[in-house]
Amino acid sequence: MASIPTPQETQQSGTFTIHYFASAAQYTTKDSERLPAPLPLARLFALLESRYPGIQEKVLCSCGVSVEGEYVDVGDDADARREIHVGEEVAVIPPVSSG
Repeated sequence: MASIPTPQETQQSGTFTIHYFASAAQYTTKDSERLPAPLPLARLFALLESRYPGIQEKVLCSCGVSVEGEYVDVGDDADARREIHVGEEVAVIPPVSSG
């Protein structure tokens, strides 16, 4: 089992952590991974599409995204200009059904 990096290790590596849940985790076959930072939020889906062809249409189009625990709208100009910084955490969250 891999150890969780310390904040100092994360800062030095120039990455952020992205967490995948439900269908996103199934599609990527990962619960999380590190991606290069900084990265404009507007480029996140394109980067994921290049790594996992088809993910945008099959999974991401119906998912929410949070950065540091705050939901963001990848399609919104203001949010899209936001940059994902070294050490931050991003989550791809598929819709949750209720009953």
